[in-house]
Amino acid sequence: MEDGGTRHLGHECRVDMMEEEGEPLTGGDGLTGAGVILIPKLPHVEFSLECRDLIGSGRDRTPNALVQVAVIDPREQYLVSQACTEIVEGSRDPLFLTGVTFPPEYPASPETLVKLTVYDVRDKARDNSSFLGSATFSVSDLLRSKDDQLTLNLRSSDGVLAVGTVLVSRVNMGEMEEGDMDHITADVQQAQKCTLVCESSQGTPIDKDNSPLTGAVFKNPVCKVYKFQTVDSKWMLVREQMEECTLSFSIPRQLLHLYIQEDMRRIQELRDLGELSPHWDNLRKEVIGRYGQVIAAYQETLAELNKITGPSFKPSCSKAQRYLEFIPINLHTQRMRVTCPRQTDAFYDVITVGAPAAHFQGFKGGGLQRLLSRHEAEKKSFSTAYQCIYYSPEHTAKAQEVLHSVGHLQPLISGLADQLLQAAQQHSMAGLREALKTLAGKTEQFVHALKDELVKSALLALHTAQPGYVTKNQNQTLPGHQGHSHQDHLSPSQRGQQGQSPPQNPGHSPGQPSATDSPVVVCNNVDGGSQTAPIREDGQAPLKRQDSIPCHKEYDEEEWDRVWADVAKSLNCVIAMVDKLQEQEPINNNQEQPIPKQVLADVITSHNPEGDWREQLCPLVVRLKECVAEVVVRARRAMTFVLLQEAACSIPQGLFLKQRRDVVFSQALAALACGFVMRLYAGMEDKGFLRQLHLVGLVAQFESLLSTYSEEIGMLEDMEVGISDLHRVAFKITQAKTDDPCDLQPVVIGRRDHYTVEVPLPRLAFQTLPHEIKEGKALQVYPVLFNVGINEQQTIADRFGDISLQERINQRNFEILDSYYKSLSDKVPSECLPCFQTQMDLKDLLGTLGQNVVTKKRKNVEILWLAGTICRRLNGIRFTSCKSAKDRTSMSVTLEQCALLRDEHQLNKDYFIRALDCMRSRLTQGEVVCQWDSDPEAACSVAENKPASRHFYPIALLLVSSHLLVVWLILSLVFLLAKYQ
Repeated sequence: MEDGGTRHLGHECRVDMMEEEGEPLTGGDGLTGAGVILIPKLPHVEFSLECRDLIGSGRDRTPNALVQVAVIDPREQYLVSQACTEIVEGSRDPLFLTGVTFPPEYPASPETLVKLTVYDVRDKARDNSSFLGSATFSVSDLLRSKDDQLTLNLRSSDGVLAVGTVLVSRVNMGEMEEGDMDHITADVQQAQKCTLVCESSQGTPIDKDNSPLTGAVFKNPVCKVYKFQTVDSKWMLVREQMEECTLSFSIPRQLLHLYIQEDMRRIQELRDLGELSPHWDNLRKEVIGRYGQVIAAYQETLAELNKITGPSFKPSCSKAQRYLEFIPINLHTQRMRVTCPRQTDAFYDVITVGAPAAHFQGFKGGGLQRLLSRHEAEKKSFSTAYQCIYYSPEHTAKAQEVLHSVGHLQPLISGLADQLLQAAQQHSMAGLREALKTLAGKTEQFVHALKDELVKSALLALHTAQPGYVTKNQNQTLPGHQGHSHQDHLSPSQRGQQGQSPPQNPGHSPGQPSATDSPVVVCNNVDGGSQTAPIREDGQAPLKRQDSIPCHKEYDEEEWDRVWADVAKSLNCVIAMVDKLQEQEPINNNQEQPIPKQVLADVITSHNPEGDWREQLCPLVVRLKECVAEVVVRARRAMTFVLLQEAACSIPQGLFLKQRRDVVFSQALAALACGFVMRLYAGMEDKGFLRQLHLVGLVAQFESLLSTYSEEIGMLEDMEVGISDLHRVAFKITQAKTDDPCDLQPVVIGRRDHYTVEVPLPRLAFQTLPHEIKEGKALQVYPVLFNVGINEQQTIADRFGDISLQERINQRNFEILDSYYKSLSDKVPSECLPCFQTQMDLKDLLGTLGQNVVTKKRKNVEILWLAGTICRRLNGIRFTSCKSAKDRTSMSVTLEQCALLRDEHQLNKDYFIRALDCMRSRLTQGEVVCQWDSDPEAACSVAENKPASRHFYPIALLLVSSHLLVVWLILSLVFLLAKYQ
């Protein structure tokens, strides 16, 4: 159960509302449909309510008034519950602070009828209320009314008695002046001088928020509008707008497709290794089988996701569903716009999302951070059992990088070589020099990527894994060598199934075998010396596991260095020939600066100087392409063999962890892409922001409210790894093919160790960007995570548990944030950063944050406040998360919003708590229905048109937390008694 309040702005209400109205969604387990956005034909209609001279249900009773609002469609002739005001206690003339608007699924027309029903709530705890009276009016009546007001008589159930009047006042949120609220507070008691709260589903005053640009990615907006009083007795207009994000599903779908493609390529690369010895061939078959299982699972998940249509978010009640495990929980955007007299409008954005974690897989063994550390420690022993070389995560990452580099650079070099020949055919010396310059740069990059000891050692390891590999001295040692036995053709896992232990590495076995136990060979190609190793029955010397990559100088000098050097030599021949051709051009010889000539022994002299340029260059270019292709084949097989050994040592735990990491990363990337797009759209006209974007990049600050207790520890460990993996992501802005919403959807490309998210913009918007961004420069994002547990479980963890995980996360991410600030200060002037009323220096804020992350203090929420403030000062992207992005998240978001109103817009201190209550209250039926996950009884009461109590839930939480604490103390006492007995 979540703590405290409820999810802000009804983050989960859409699913339950549509389910109640009978619009099921096909193609998804546990998901129901959402309504289609319809644009109202009339001006946006919002109104406030006020009752006068109410007669209570008892003789001397002063009513606790509540108004239920319903809409009657004259064409369909049915009543639809629309909204419900708050309860105003003990007043015959109640002023309701909750306004009413028409949601998009019920577009208003002049004939639309609105029915107002007033209840007297006798007992909120027991949901006991009685009917007082009702009134009906049409939308056209309100639009044609004098001064935009209607006064209606409330009639009893028999339609005879008048029980009071209701005043309906239209609210023009975009035209409100400073004195518009004077009449509201003139006739009511001081206790009722709160804010007028109106709700909207379209956000009409904020045209920028509803432009076609935002509509492509963000949809189904839900808005609330408030008027708060400032310290100088003026009124500020505050609008909250929450939207769903289509990237909740589109990013995971794209990632699943990329995962499948990458794993299928890996299978093909393993097959391309060629013939291997029986031991390695069995390992390869086992690894390919595991990859096939992962691919099949991902294809099944992708097929199920492609069936889902309707809502653009996953509710928390679906977090344990298998097919939805790649989808982030409750991903929404929240924007607060503030309009004050004589001030420029201000925007404050935050993205709310459930903690990126493998909720379906569970947290019994901990989260990714703990599981990966444990697995890495066990891999050395696995490599011994599987007769593999131990490769560290750095070596594995390097192997993947080399594979990607050669696969990426080979077609580029081939294409540039063809461009060089085309320029030669056209006798264009300028084109020839330009193509040669680019070709030389890419070839040098190609050669540099392969200049690594890992490639050399992997080539020898692959050579020794091929069948029939025998050293020079082996035939002398084993004149009577026998053939292979059946067991040599089994993988270690298969041997274990037959009751035999996997082969032990002699260098790490408990007892060193004697010379009589097994024959011995002398290997002269290891470190230039000799080394002894026992021989298996098949005559092959098993690879000795080493903690570092072996070096084989003789083999590398004879095999790899020769092939690798041929690429550079071929390029030098091409350069020399282009220089020679330039000497034959007397006109261009004085205009262009020649490249210094390469002194080559094998400069081509057999070509006719007066012949065609293409004929003279073609043999050299073909030789260069052949050398590159030969290097690619060798390097690809060597690096694939490294990954084969790493995968063999990781079976099956390694692939399980990879799947878990894929799930967590998918959720984290969807949230990051949502935040980046939202921040980009908001800053399109901010030149300082765009300059910062391409010079340094953006900081993405994730605020986590998870406790370091029970399963939430595992969630936090998952989240830590997922956020850290976002460092491998870059963004790129592209020009969209058309302005169609489908062409404005971000696209993910790349592989697991590096992804790029391409964000398309319409042509006109794209043309306004800086030149560097339009040229396709990669835009960096620096994710940081700060966590402070705030619920009752964190109280237990602070007193009896371990909070070292939280402390380590905060300290490490503070260092990243501080490093980003230093880089930003060196490259971007302070004028590019936003201005705030509170002029506290950024350096001082960072210093205070640094002191707080090392201070031992329980529930130090100052860390979150400082991190959020620094993020906004740095033009960053703000995220807030808890387990499900509902209760704790809404408490944090609303508190931050009120603090911003107080610090930046002079909110009257007497209105701070009232503003907070307004933002946190459930006002409409849909918002109360969405409380189902945490309070089913309250949801049922609203479905029955009864007011729901908002006071019972905190009391229940207090009782639950007290009981948990008592149970914990009893268990601890029992454990201590048992220990000492």
